[in-house]
Amino acid sequence: MKDELAKYIEHTLLRPDAVEADYVRLCQEAVEYGFYGVCVPPSRIGLAREQLADSDIRVVTVAGFPLGFQSSAAKLFEVEKALTEGAHEIDMVINIGLLKEGKWKAVEQEIREIVEAVTGSLVVKVIIETCYLSDQEKVKAAQLVQAAGADFIKTSTGFGPQGATVHDVELIRRTVGDKLLIKAAGGIKTRESALSLLKAGAARLGTSRGPALIGYDN
Repeated sequence: MKDELAKYIEHTLLRPDAVEADYVRLCQEAVEYGFYGVCVPPSRIGLAREQLADSDIRVVTVAGFPLGFQSSAAKLFEVEKALTEGAHEIDMVINIGLLKEGKWKAVEQEIREIVEAVTGSLVVKVIIETCYLSDQEKVKAAQLVQAAGADFIKTSTGFGPQGATVHDVELIRRTVGDKLLIKAAGGIKTRESALSLLKAGAARLGTSRGPALIGYDN
């Protein structure tokens, strides 16, 4: 019987030097371990869909990744293209600088435009990159993501100086209650940390180390 932890994991490969064989292996591992989904770059959506055609594993991709400072129009194009290519879920990065400047209306509007463009077609997760934010900014970001109608708030890209923490997941959960799901990502290297993040309130985990976190119940 497969490990219950697997159903929370989005098996992730976003390294710039990854090649086709790496993505094929990622998909094979997702099937073997029973992961919820795979998270791949936009250029690999088609390959992932092909590899996972006989499974119910979700294909997740990214937009505005990893820094978030692209224009809203560019992010929207990425999201719409991902939809046409067969992605099931999108993880978009907010404009972190605008948030830190207090331009909250602009941040919320960008998220809302993307949510409205794909409502009913794509699950939208919004990455706020917690490592660059104060607790006050994290709370505000969570409120904006919720107000804009996204499905998930995601802690991190995995490319910043720090990834998901129990503190941040608990803070976001206190802020949004059960009205917004949380994806914890970045630096999840042990089974203990994965379980701690789920206990804190995460509903999904993004990690490139999925197989290392998983065992089998015998």
